[in-house]
Amino acid sequence: MEWLKAIVIAVILVFLIRWLLFKPFIVDGPSMKPNFHTGERLIVNEILYDIRAPKKSEVIVFHVPSEGRDFIKRVIAVAGDTVKVEGDTVYVNGEPIDEPYIQAEIDSRHEQNLNYNNKDFPNANFSDGKVPEGHIFVMGDNRSDSTDSRMIGYVPLGDIIGRADLIFWPVKDIEWINH
Repeated sequence: MEWLKAIVIAVILVFLIRWLLFKPFIVDGPSMKPNFHTGERLIVNEILYDIRAPKKSEVIVFHVPSEGRDFIKRVIAVAGDTVKVEGDTVYVNGEPIDEPYIQAEIDSRHEQNLNYNNKDFPNANFSDGKVPEGHIFVMGDNRSDSTDSRMIGYVPLGDIIGRADLIFWPVKDIEWINH
């Protein structure tokens, strides 16, 4: 009887942790290369943004109703910030931001006289560069192959599932995600 109680308690704890605190997510597509790859499995912290708002450079998972699926992207700007993407430079509040997580890729493209980014912002679809209250601006790390805020607009805070905190599969790639 004691074993049965222990097993039931363990199952309940796993269920609560899995469904209320953390969620697994599978990266699907090239939009976050070179930092995340198709098939990698992540642990997403679902409660962090119940405590505080997302911060710049955090990697988040959010739902995109128009696509009917979840995306993984990096937070570039938060409510009240003004965003401008011009070529390979991203400006927030008029200042170029430092992006060490993709700098090697940008440098590699520049050596070939190519741009890393293929779409500027504001653009014909989204003419206002100021992030509205209750929203964030996100971009994929693979700027030339990412559907992000430049195409889908600002992400409502209510659509955010959580912050990606850990790569747990494949085993050789296990690591905490550096924000």
